[in-house]
Amino acid sequence: MSATLTGKIREGRGKSSARAARREELLPGVLYGMQDNVSFTIIEKELKKILHAEGKNVLIDLKIEGDAKSRKVVLKDYQTHPLKASWRHVDFLEVDENKKIHVQVPFIFKGKSPGEKQGGIVNHLIDEIEVECLPSNILSSIEIDMTAIGLGDVLHVSDLKLPATVNILTPLTTAIVGVMEEKAEVEKVEAEETEDAKPAEKSAGGEAKK
Repeated sequence: MSATLTGKIREGRGKSSARAARREELLPGVLYGMQDNVSFTIIEKELKKILHAEGKNVLIDLKIEGDAKSRKVVLKDYQTHPLKASWRHVDFLEVDENKKIHVQVPFIFKGKSPGEKQGGIVNHLIDEIEVECLPSNILSSIEIDMTAIGLGDVLHVSDLKLPATVNILTPLTTAIVGVMEEKAEVEKVEAEETEDAKPAEKSAGGEAKK
């Protein structure tokens, strides 16, 4: 599934061009294409509406004014204002529908672990994984059923059940989330603090090794 977004060619480059676009309440961006890169502007509210409904991995049909046809793009990166909720810049990546791409897919943790109800502590170790797939097979998110994770259990990447069209690139031994007994968690923290408190090993020259 894809969404449609329209944009206009942005005249000029650099900070002055971007500032001029923002003064007109437009979001400046760059399309990294399969050929030349294209500077453009879009309406920020329209992009955010799409991302809110479909997730940040949505495949977008970007129609730039003057182009004969739309381009298939995905969100590559964005910059936000340090004090406001507004965005300052966005990057799109043009994709070939017949070539696989690498994307980060976030987790959504649903439900409450029975181990947590027994006094356990939930440790979220990673919040996304990297996968490879065709643009049309991009996952918006992966749901993790926390009700199936008991006290002392750890869910690994190898436990995920994903469509055959999606290839996992993150090491399968990577832990995603676990539910530990409170005592075990305290011991883990104490061990980490002890390790951090150890003096740095010195080299022959007397300098601490990093």
